[in-house]
Amino acid sequence: DPQADGATIQKTNQVAISKGTSDIGQCLEIVRKARSMGLTIPVVLMGYYNPLMQYGIESLCADSAEAGVDGFIVVDLPPEEAMELATACEKYKLSNVPLIAPTSSNDRIKLLANTASTFLYCVSVAGVTGARDALPDDLEEFVARVRAQTDLPLAVGFGISNPQMVQGVANVSDGVVVGSAILHAVEACGDEASTEEKASAVREKIAHLCTGLKQSSDAKNQAT
Repeated sequence: DPQADGATIQKTNQVAISKGTSDIGQCLEIVRKARSMGLTIPVVLMGYYNPLMQYGIESLCADSAEAGVDGFIVVDLPPEEAMELATACEKYKLSNVPLIAPTSSNDRIKLLANTASTFLYCVSVAGVTGARDALPDDLEEFVARVRAQTDLPLAVGFGISNPQMVQGVANVSDGVVVGSAILHAVEACGDEASTEEKASAVREKIAHLCTGLKQSSDAKNQAT
């Protein structure tokens, strides 16, 4: 039950299952293969706790580290129930990235920040994933509350779908998380599209979303 996800990612889950994706082991094999082909950037697996628990937390972390995974974002796992995963992540040098909601109190933010080792995922809106038209008015205030509790980098996600929103998030955070908008680009290719065509669509979408960032960078370089 993808309780934090909107229609786009729910549909993606259904498509993945219909195409034969049935367990975490297959996902680890994808990471392992990507590493063997030269992938060097960090890979963080994001999902819900039940499949992880069924796999076995100790085995999951051991196998993930061996495959080249760098950490986990577990959407529905509160810190009070995350000790087993946190301990295993520390043992195998994996990141356990907490989510912080705009409804989180300052005390709650501090608790979550203390469980993180690499970065925190700030959820931009109270609700589910899915592309939206504009950033919430209180995003800057929310991110400032989180910054007051930690020196770790902050990534912001949920609902980011256009270059203006990407630029707005980049102005107040260290990372921008985009999911549904990219999946829409893949879906628009159609079922008959090749892997190369879908990959090209993703590259084009990301380049479009980053348009404002490039312009800002160019302007900064010219100024200096």
